[in-house]
Amino acid sequence: MTPSYRIGIDVGGTFTDIVGIDQEGTMTFLKTPTTPQNQALGVVDGIAHLAARLGLPQDELLRRTSRIVHGTTVATNALLERKGARIALLTTAGHRDVLEMREGLKLDRYDLRSPPPEPLVPRERRLGIVERIRADGSVLTPLDKASLREVSRKLKEERVEGIAICYLHSYRNDRHEKETFEFLRKELPEAYVSLSSEVLPQIKEYERVSTTAVNAYVGPGVRAYFADLERKLEKAGYAGTLFIILSHGGVAPVEEASRLAAATVLSGPAGGVAGCRHAALITGNLNLIPFDMGGTSTDISLIVAGEAALSSNRGLAGQRIAMRSLDIISIGAGGGSIARAESGALDVGPQSAGAIPGPVCYGANGTEPTVTDANVVLGRLAADRPLPGRGSLDRIAAEHALDELASKLGLTRERTAEGIIEVINAKMADGIRLATVSRGVDPRDYALLGFGGAAGLHACDVARGLDISRIIVPNFASVLSAWGMLSTPLRYEVSRTHIGDTRSLGAKDLRALYDELAKAATRKIAGKTPGDIRIQRSAEMRYGEQIYEIDVPLDQLDWEASNLMDQVTDAFRRRHEALFTYSLPDQDIVLVNARVAATSDADALPDLPTSAVKGAGPEPRQCLIHLGSWKEVRAYPMEALVPGQKIEGPALIEANTTTVLLKEGDHALVNPWGWLDIAVASR
Repeated sequence: MTPSYRIGIDVGGTFTDIVGIDQEGTMTFLKTPTTPQNQALGVVDGIAHLAARLGLPQDELLRRTSRIVHGTTVATNALLERKGARIALLTTAGHRDVLEMREGLKLDRYDLRSPPPEPLVPRERRLGIVERIRADGSVLTPLDKASLREVSRKLKEERVEGIAICYLHSYRNDRHEKETFEFLRKELPEAYVSLSSEVLPQIKEYERVSTTAVNAYVGPGVRAYFADLERKLEKAGYAGTLFIILSHGGVAPVEEASRLAAATVLSGPAGGVAGCRHAALITGNLNLIPFDMGGTSTDISLIVAGEAALSSNRGLAGQRIAMRSLDIISIGAGGGSIARAESGALDVGPQSAGAIPGPVCYGANGTEPTVTDANVVLGRLAADRPLPGRGSLDRIAAEHALDELASKLGLTRERTAEGIIEVINAKMADGIRLATVSRGVDPRDYALLGFGGAAGLHACDVARGLDISRIIVPNFASVLSAWGMLSTPLRYEVSRTHIGDTRSLGAKDLRALYDELAKAATRKIAGKTPGDIRIQRSAEMRYGEQIYEIDVPLDQLDWEASNLMDQVTDAFRRRHEALFTYSLPDQDIVLVNARVAATSDADALPDLPTSAVKGAGPEPRQCLIHLGSWKEVRAYPMEALVPGQKIEGPALIEANTTTVLLKEGDHALVNPWGWLDIAVASR
């Protein structure tokens, strides 16, 4: 039988990860340098390298490929670098300053001098339209076409590329927004138009305006990138649908991702969390802390009882994005994080050398020492091992860069390198505390799942600093995000604002509301998947005197029971207590947003094959690494590890795309899939 393939692609700040899986579950993966000027070039080049590794022409591989899932940072970079589209915002007359007034809160409320984030739309391009919808959805003031024509003239003069439309109470009645869209489609056919009633059809004006503005700001670039990538893939031989992983961890066809471009802001990290969730189900370790250390950043999240948490309380670069997304904490700590002497003290990150020029040891004209350079100088990364797409590492250049920094600090080269590692490890441990301890979660009750190209060298020390005793490292850890994208179902979400306290809301009305949403979600996904459709229900709820909601899963309820509302109330109280350690039994509970997701697991991954390695592998090589002093340790090739094999630290375990460091007292057991199950020595 001719093998068929699925391909996952994760574009990172330094490398683009490519994973190919055939119908038997056999995996082939590689890394190629990211091409920041046009990510599509690196993607197509990576597929060509994958084809070569499989011994196939590129067009033959793509003809055999049934599915490509892609995670991209185009939207993320546009926001972080303020390089999005030139956009305008149309609002109900008198409400154009909602975007600037925000919620009346500072990001850091105790910093009296911190300036507010600059709006994505300057005031002169925030334009009021004469119209008004009441809170109940009835029309108070009809849409004034003369007002719309005048605004259209200004938009043409301003040469806008994107338009965000957010009218008051359009989540109740989207008639005026749709009429405006039809008008602008004729007047400005090339503009990317974003409607709040499609992007975020729910209450809270600032969140809706901000999210719609972000969607319009990143949308033109995202749409252009996807169109370019589709053309390149089609030219290379791919005739299937390109799927994009969204921030909520599900995938969607490229046209849906283009329409809801703001939902791709956490596209890449979402693949990592999806992969960790799949790993939790495979291994039976249902409580995990995903720890993804790449070249530019480290992403941290939680898997609790086999499920990843979702949140609508997200922001990036000072902009509010209230779409549902996986609850991921990102910090500026990666292999490319730059080390500097600040006023005689050592600091590392958040600035990164990125893909270009990259760390000094990459030999691409980098001059500032990074975390990767420190690991090379300490012997933890072998300088003679090949670097994906770049030749081998330049240890001498890394040593020169570390020497220059060491002279500023008055330290030796080795102590400076150790200091860089200690600082970055402390920052990553603080990130895990933020994701766990600050939310009432004890990290000692969880295993750390280390992945990303750089995680293996740091995971044991980070875990030790948190008293975490167990680490799991898959043998494809460096590309787990790309693998995770292939384990992710097609997913469509619909929501509706329905403010009502649970005492007055009847079970019959609640069933009708969710039945209607389920039908809408099913219509969206129908015809796009051959498999069964699964419906997931949830609600955003709060106590009556609170101003923020929490997400409450409702799938475990008996929806036909007479005590349905009591079950909803109990589910909220349990969730609130789990998150914040208390509940308020005497307070009213309010259901703000009802939400339904339709998913399909028709393209679920085949079972992960057990390790094909049998018998004793090649003898480990001896190498010198610095662990307080220079020591000779064994370095094991990861691809030759045998299930059941035990490795005692200190030792290195090396793969083509990652290295794992075990220190004295740490020991690793190889599981049936060739993954490392590490017991961490206590401090």
